[in-house]
Amino acid sequence: MKTIRFTAIVLITALLSVKAMAQQQLVVALSEPGKPYKLNVDLVSGAINVTAYDGKDIVIDVQSPSDKRRHEDRNERDGMHRITGGENLEVTAKEKNNSVTVSSGNPMRNVVLNIKVPQNASNIKLSTVNSGNITVDGVSGDIEASNVNGPINMENISGSVVANTVNGPVKVSFKSVDPKAAMAFSSLNGNVTLTVPANLKANFKLKTDRGDIYTDFDMATDKSTPKVTKSAKDGMYRLTMDEWVYGKTNGGGPEIMMKTMNGSLYVKKSK
Repeated sequence: MKTIRFTAIVLITALLSVKAMAQQQLVVALSEPGKPYKLNVDLVSGAINVTAYDGKDIVIDVQSPSDKRRHEDRNERDGMHRITGGENLEVTAKEKNNSVTVSSGNPMRNVVLNIKVPQNASNIKLSTVNSGNITVDGVSGDIEASNVNGPINMENISGSVVANTVNGPVKVSFKSVDPKAAMAFSSLNGNVTLTVPANLKANFKLKTDRGDIYTDFDMATDKSTPKVTKSAKDGMYRLTMDEWVYGKTNGGGPEIMMKTMNGSLYVKKSK
């Protein structure tokens, strides 16, 4: 396992303990700088912000956001004043064979990770559940993003993306798209907005239950007859209808799926 530089200290696994609003930094040296790498970031509570830069290491700024309630109530509570509180957090980064894994050792403690990465990623996976959004800017490669209670926002992406959240919008803007990659973008409660080059060749599969679909492409669409499924069991009868809108841009290509339940879909041309 490759060593990791935490500020001026060399550690195999770096563990951080910081106060609220304090910021510390991990510098993760890749085993083979300049070659494709993988990054996997997995949080339970917190935000993940990834930005490409012209460097060879993965640089992780770790920040614990302030707890407003504690700040307002820190001087006195029921006649007592607070001496200290549970402000500690732990973040671990591990590197092996150009594969980097970042996680939090204190899952319920909110953390913000601001990560700078080299351009030549082969695969980036980002996941969080509560109290944070996922943002990505200027990254190239195959990106997978999963959120539950927060939005996903990506800009200036080159490559392919699979992005899913439950509560929040999904917004992805491409500089260039992998012409062979299938992609998927979905939310349960939120709009899904995709901006792609005007010459993109793709087959779109689109669905919204409580919203509309918009595009500025000259898209040939086919609103097929809804797929109807009937079933009966123990005197119970069930009818389900599954309706999708299919469309092609520039003659068609790999499938791009976009779906939301409570929201609208937007397919836009890059300007």
